[in-house]
Amino acid sequence: MKHPIAEADERSPFGRLTAEEFYERHGVSQGSSSFFNSRNLRNFTQWWIPLPSTAPVIGIVAVVHGYTVQLTAVNIAKAGFAVCAIDHQGHGYSDGLVAHIPDVNPVVDDCISFFDSFRAWYPSSLPCFLYSESLGSAIALLIHLRSAVGASGWDGAVLNGTMCWISAKFKPPWPLEHLLWLAAAAVPTWQVVPTRGSIPEVSFKVEWKRQLAIASPNRPKGRPRATTAQELLRVCREVQSRFEEITMPLLIVHGGDDVVCAMIGMRERCREEREG
Repeated sequence: MKHPIAEADERSPFGRLTAEEFYERHGVSQGSSSFFNSRNLRNFTQWWIPLPSTAPVIGIVAVVHGYTVQLTAVNIAKAGFAVCAIDHQGHGYSDGLVAHIPDVNPVVDDCISFFDSFRAWYPSSLPCFLYSESLGSAIALLIHLRSAVGASGWDGAVLNGTMCWISAKFKPPWPLEHLLWLAAAAVPTWQVVPTRGSIPEVSFKVEWKRQLAIASPNRPKGRPRATTAQELLRVCREVQSRFEEITMPLLIVHGGDDVVCAMIGMRERCREEREG
């Protein structure tokens, strides 16, 4: 089954087709909605479902985004899964200061709220999985850890490029990393964190994909905000410290040349689990 990325180009993820033509070509329907969370921020949500004539729904996949997700969601839906996703606050079409996540826990709350409502559309007997990328993989693990002590559980997760350890090639140079708390306290929303390149610039090796990512009007631009960078580092530490609490099956996919989310973090956690 050819991945829909094969039809994209530097101008549009749909290539020369309209969105409607693209979805029809791949045998899926797409819908969107929004809801207001406890912080009175509007969260944009969407879903991709296989057309009845194409494939029956065999399961549910909730997508926790990093920086790219739409075409992969279409590909999963083509395989017979009902797929849903939510734009985190400050990302995509959701409300909030762009790329500002001072606390990841409300983001986890938003994901659980929407994913549970989407799952209620289908029989409870259908298997349910999480698919996640980059920061989304850390959030997916936090969703699982939260679900394990209350809400509905998950049958497994695919973690793509998990943000369990931020690469030294991307972190602020020493000693600025250790002074990040000072910047977060003084200028919490300023884009002042000096990383070695922006995420779109360093995340895509194929030039036309990089240009498509950079051209997206809803993509975060510029340096990370001080409080966001501090929270990302904290999330990495939390995920590392709680890895032994994870009980759901995981399929971990990670490129060896990832210069944002270092593969060593997840590799070390898995090695410790095997040896423990």
